[in-house]
Amino acid sequence: MENWSVDQVCNWLRQSNLGELVPKFREEEVSGAALLALNDRMVQQLVKKIGHQALLMDLVHKYQQQKSGLESVTCCCETASPKFPEVISGKNLKSFFARYKALQWTSSYALPDFPYDVKCLLAEKKCPDHSMRIRIIEFLQADMTKYLEGSLYPNSQQYNIVVNALLQAYPFLDEDGNGFLLWKRALKDRFKYVRRPIEDDEQVLRNKCKFGHRRGQTRKSSFAENKLGDVQVQAEEEPVHLEGGAMDVHIRWLKQEYMKTQRNWEEVDNRMNVTIEVRRKMISNKAPVNEILRLFPFLRCPYQLFREFQLLTHMDIYKKTVEILEVYSENILSLYVVRNNPINIMLQENLKRHTEEDILKYMKMTAACLLLPDVFGDDSSLFAAVNEEVKVVTPVLEVKNPFNVNSCEFVLYVEREELAQLDDCTMALAALVAAFHVFDIPCPKRIHRTLNFLQSLVFEVRSPASLP
Repeated sequence: MENWSVDQVCNWLRQSNLGELVPKFREEEVSGAALLALNDRMVQQLVKKIGHQALLMDLVHKYQQQKSGLESVTCCCETASPKFPEVISGKNLKSFFARYKALQWTSSYALPDFPYDVKCLLAEKKCPDHSMRIRIIEFLQADMTKYLEGSLYPNSQQYNIVVNALLQAYPFLDEDGNGFLLWKRALKDRFKYVRRPIEDDEQVLRNKCKFGHRRGQTRKSSFAENKLGDVQVQAEEEPVHLEGGAMDVHIRWLKQEYMKTQRNWEEVDNRMNVTIEVRRKMISNKAPVNEILRLFPFLRCPYQLFREFQLLTHMDIYKKTVEILEVYSENILSLYVVRNNPINIMLQENLKRHTEEDILKYMKMTAACLLLPDVFGDDSSLFAAVNEEVKVVTPVLEVKNPFNVNSCEFVLYVEREELAQLDDCTMALAALVAAFHVFDIPCPKRIHRTLNFLQSLVFEVRSPASLP
């Protein structure tokens, strides 16, 4: 990359779905060497959108990590001297490259050597009790951290590989076919527990900023589990009436904090909490969404969008959306009305390329999410633009490569402006429903039945809408 010309950098940007940055990079003559030399301040001046900044820095960081790893392999091979053949030769050489390959997290992951008592229990095919489950999870977490060279942030694929390896080696741990999700959740929770007291680690801070976690929090913070109880009680019991000067101070602080790479999420929560009355008044007076986002940019963060929804409705929108897709996905895909739908055809073609259960489940949930408007006979263009340009002003999802686990993208648009980038179909669907409520946007008639179905399940009405 350091030897790339400006044209090669621009081609790389297009391939990385950052084509919007090409004109600016040409104007500033950013070559490969200049790209690798960019610091945070330069990136902020060069790239306006926070999402693009994060993606660009992540891609460059991954390249530098990969280059560093390859250089270390080359260096070790070149410095192996005949005088010290035991350093990297014969069996050691084979072991070294096996270790390096394992670091790339291929599907050939090998389970760690469990303690004697754990091995005995597993050999007897006995379902472990609570304490034994914790021991197994602790050893898996320690082994993953070792393979990740100390990192405490595995990605979803790495979690999947480890849990699949566990269940393939010990199928009896897959209780009633639900074991995968249980073990994966337990492993994720273990990493959260280990990360909890860590506040100064660079990667921990970077990921907290990326995913909207509060800095230094000591309680569970995942979307599926965070009840926001303390904040909600405070908002209900202590309504705040701000004068113009105080409001300006809060808004100025929020705008400045949003531009930072390391944010004080606890203070963000506090200031969003004390300004909610003014924000709701603006929304009820039909202020433009872009003006609201200009003053309160943290509503672009999925965590804050879901938090605002919960303060208004007392409902955990993300948790409810997970439940909806898990319960209804198979039923939606089995309906005759979607059998010949292009989304379903695309799904069936992609299902043939994978065997991993979690990937297959993810693809089916994604397809079910995108097929919802067709099930109810609604206008799907008002719900999601799949591999197309967004053309409507109401909240809508832009979805690219929905069944490609490595390159799928979910983006929420409101008034044709990018509001938030989402991790997966579940978060995207939750954000879409939340946006209608948070910004008090009337539901278009041509998508009413779909949203009515989702809202009846989210709000747990006595007689929820059902599938046709």
